[in-house]
Amino acid sequence: MKRSLLRWLPDPERLRAHKSLRFLGASLHDPRLWQFRRRSTVRGLAAGAFFAFVPVPWQMVLAAAAAVWLRFNLPVAVAMVWITNPLTLPPIAFANYRLGAWLLDRPPGQWRFEPTLEWLSRQASDVGWPLLVGSMTTAVMAGFLTFVVAHLLWRWHIGARFRRRRKLSCRG
Repeated sequence: MKRSLLRWLPDPERLRAHKSLRFLGASLHDPRLWQFRRRSTVRGLAAGAFFAFVPVPWQMVLAAAAAVWLRFNLPVAVAMVWITNPLTLPPIAFANYRLGAWLLDRPPGQWRFEPTLEWLSRQASDVGWPLLVGSMTTAVMAGFLTFVVAHLLWRWHIGARFRRRRKLSCRG
């Protein structure tokens, strides 16, 4: 499992050399940031899932800074942010907007998206609060659920490995 995970994660040296992460300096050399233990990996997954839904640019930088500050797996946190990417962002943003409008008890606006700054400035007041509330609600739920599910799956995997080893030793 660890080997297959390592194939998909960013290389530690590339992350250390990334220009947007240079502000973290020597703290990127902390070995705890690169270990694949249950505690640090599960927390990295949860933080990455949280920051994936925070409606700001530089989500990877925020996830990396949180990983360094709280000492959990940095590559996992950064990789999880890519839940939201150029393909998934529009439907996720729309769903978050609708959730926020529902939570704020506002009727969703009947607008048509235009990828321009002019449109964004016109719609900011109508779209902004519902999008922020929906996105932050989704971020908290995604982080929490990711933590719980990853923790349970990790424990199940370790238990299954232990049971398999025990079964083999009883036969022999």
